[in-house]
Amino acid sequence: MKQFLFDTIGHLDLVIWILVLAFFCGSALLFGGDINLAFIGAAGVIFEMVLIALAIEIIIECLKKTKGIGTITGFITNGPEAVCLLVGLIAGDIIFAASTPLGSNFMNPILLIIAALICRQFLLTFSTSRLYTIITLVTTAFMAAGFFLLPRTLYPIWLLMVSVVSILLFFFRPKEQDHGEDEDYSFNPTFWLLPAIITLMITGYFLDPVVTFAATHSHAPKGVIGFVVLATLTSWPEFKSCIVLLGRGNRLAAILNITVSNITNIWLAGIGIAAYLVSGAKY
Repeated sequence: MKQFLFDTIGHLDLVIWILVLAFFCGSALLFGGDINLAFIGAAGVIFEMVLIALAIEIIIECLKKTKGIGTITGFITNGPEAVCLLVGLIAGDIIFAASTPLGSNFMNPILLIIAALICRQFLLTFSTSRLYTIITLVTTAFMAAGFFLLPRTLYPIWLLMVSVVSILLFFFRPKEQDHGEDEDYSFNPTFWLLPAIITLMITGYFLDPVVTFAATHSHAPKGVIGFVVLATLTSWPEFKSCIVLLGRGNRLAAILNITVSNITNIWLAGIGIAAYLVSGAKY
């Protein structure tokens, strides 16, 4: 297990950690932020990224002999968004809770492209179920945009339309073939799978506030923080999953990890909107 965890951290992770540290600390120096708090925030972001990376690697290792691993990881990596939704429902902030998962629908396709380029499998990846991939990614992005652009009076229509379309997209997804690997597990999957999923959900949930803390004290430009930093880092579980799956040669699973994640984001938002409508829009 120790060797597996050690092998989990690669050169890409180290480069990204350095970039995170340089970005927040550099912004603090350039824009008059608090360098000490920015450093603490950046260190917190890196720590979260390490935990997420380890959790993703363990989950995929545990599921490597399971058919449909791309679909399963697509659901699992949405655990943090599900927790955010639940917290929002409890707090009564329904609209914010519903909008939280939808932001990832814009960044996930970009991260899939980046992952394919990093793994040098861009053409091979996007020649795999090309039509379904394009239709699903574009459609789920438009559905997310519709939520942000439509007035609240049209939420029932939005909910009805996205429910039908997203269910169709899910059930017509490409079927994964048995991609089970022959070698034995690196550890006991029965013991480690659940702790890894719980770790992913907890760290994913706290990633957003930790990034916000670092961004606040670094005084980085809000536009850069909002779109590039927050959107990218909070989608780190999906990105890391794509890297791992592509590294194992499972391109369809990497695609389904993103498409199913986007579809699940629509469902999570739909749950929030349904709660909002049932409550009589009191929130």
